[in-house]
Amino acid sequence: MTLAIDGGSPVRTAPWPSWPPPLDDAQRELVTAVLESGRWGATQGGSACADLVAAFARRSGVEHGVAVGNATLGLFAALRGLGVGPGDEVIVPAYTFVATATAVLLTGATPVIVDVDATDLHLSPAAVEAALTPRTTAIVPVHLAGSPADMDPLNAIAARHGLTVVEDAAQAHGAAYRGRPVGGLGDAGVYSFQSSKAMTAGEGGLVVCRSREVHEAVWSVCNVGRALDGAWYGHPHVGWNLRLTEIQAALLLPWLDRLDDEIDRRNAFAAAAERELAGHDLVTVVPQPPGTTRDSRHLLMLRVHAPFDRSFLLAAMAAEGVPLDGGYPPLGTMSALTEAGVRTEPCPSAEAAAREVVWVRQAMLMDDCGGAAHLAEALTKVLHGVGRR
Repeated sequence: MTLAIDGGSPVRTAPWPSWPPPLDDAQRELVTAVLESGRWGATQGGSACADLVAAFARRSGVEHGVAVGNATLGLFAALRGLGVGPGDEVIVPAYTFVATATAVLLTGATPVIVDVDATDLHLSPAAVEAALTPRTTAIVPVHLAGSPADMDPLNAIAARHGLTVVEDAAQAHGAAYRGRPVGGLGDAGVYSFQSSKAMTAGEGGLVVCRSREVHEAVWSVCNVGRALDGAWYGHPHVGWNLRLTEIQAALLLPWLDRLDDEIDRRNAFAAAAERELAGHDLVTVVPQPPGTTRDSRHLLMLRVHAPFDRSFLLAAMAAEGVPLDGGYPPLGTMSALTEAGVRTEPCPSAEAAAREVVWVRQAMLMDDCGGAAHLAEALTKVLHGVGRR
């Protein structure tokens, strides 16, 4: 069968669902109400930001939260609020978006990049233990691709060594670990509302906190150093203006009512893809970490079990009408981080993932299960076709 990239017929010609999806009526009404109120900023007396924070905190199983301009700032604010600063080391996984590490740099601390589990690609507890030094103050597990990291062993390490835990839940809105929502499993959890995420206002983020003390510190970082119940022009701490706007919150708040349905839709696609790929000799779905009770399926990660040219695979799959993403390079290979003095431990599992793993993006996962059949058909066609070229 001739590959589409070589002039053959593509597996799929129909478009995939768009992301973000069209506004629903509740979003239109709330955004319009905020616009007409003239209260667009979070400090002008509107309620959208406060309502969003309260609802998201409840979903995360905690009492407190702070809405911020983006998740990078959220990670920075959480770490800073927890006392992380110059001279400290913060452990981050090697297979994640660069902002997990650069947020640590914003605090003045040093990211320490450690390896991920060879199977599920989440932060490896053994690698964390091996990387600890007297300067280690925090761990940042990432709930990669919408799957919850295996938090119990990581929290146990933190408890033994007096470390704080900040969950990078940027991709994991609605995910759960051993029956508990992510975000509320550590000292703080950070979500993203950037344009590719499961809930989006174009940009934005939210920090959830278990304790009032941490919440007050994070709130102050995000509100130019004010005290939560202090004077408007009282600034007892160093802080910045990192706030979300009321308009962004108005886009996000109604989304919570449909989030679970959308997660179910993505899980149905993922389950169909696993069925379609069962017994496939060249491709498998990257499994969920231990303890997963709800995977929000921001991405579907696939591992290719044969040598392949990544650039050609991505181009050939796109030509078949089933585009894939190449995924992350290992953090420790990025010159910006190495030049910033980041410490990197050996990361063979992350390096293997960079060679072997590709992604199905969230918009495609919103398709019906027929899209999973197209995915499997295109992968079979391209990977077997490569051998005949």
